Amino acid sequence: MRQQRLFRLLFLSIILNSVLFFGQEKPYWKEIQEFKTLDRQNGVPKKPILFVGSSSFTKWTDVNDYFPGRTIVNRAFGGSRLVDLNNYADELLDPYQPKQIVIYCGENDIAMNSPRATEVCERFKTFFRKIREKYPKVPVAYVSIKYSPSREKFWPVVTEVNRLIASYLKTQKSAAYIDITKVMNDGLGNVRTDIFLPDMLHMKPEGYQLWAQVMAPYLK
Repeated sequence: MRQQRLFRLLFLSIILNSVLFFGQEKPYWKEIQEFKTLDRQNGVPKKPILFVGSSSFTKWTDVNDYFPGRTIVNRAFGGSRLVDLNNYADELLDPYQPKQIVIYCGENDIAMNSPRATEVCERFKTFFRKIREKYPKVPVAYVSIKYSPSREKFWPVVTEVNRLIASYLKTQKSAAYIDITKVMNDGLGNVRTDIFLPDMLHMKPEGYQLWAQVMAPYLK
């Protein structure tokens, strides 16, 4: 009897743990579901330029106004890392059949858990390979990680990650590295703080205007 009771308790414990495990939502699951809802409600435009990445794209809510004549679908979600783009690659890439994919991501990777620059670059390479599996010939552009004043202690890693990704993309076909760091500096070469919101992480419209000047020639 005692063995039967122990077996039942063990069985119930396994069932309960399974329910708890599978009942937990993956990070950003809700954001991905919101994208699906938007697609159902609004439809998916034919051959858009797809923006993916973290909050610097998420907060660019009027991005289409900056690039007249182009159709941009913005599927960035705030706080995301390259790890998250890899986790949701199917959901982010499959519905859109894009003419081009533009990525801003990696800044949050650097700020969380202090990974090595090579590790962040490998995360990017993984996502790039996932893109190529689905869209072998679609042009891909990576927007360099900006130097956010609130994250100044991470700037040396930002420099190295940007360098590694830029070098990698030079070896790939239909791939571009867009350096937005220089246009964000003042005449002395210092990062302009006046184009940032008070959090010194996200940008004002003036910052996006600078980005648009640099990015426009790269967009299809």
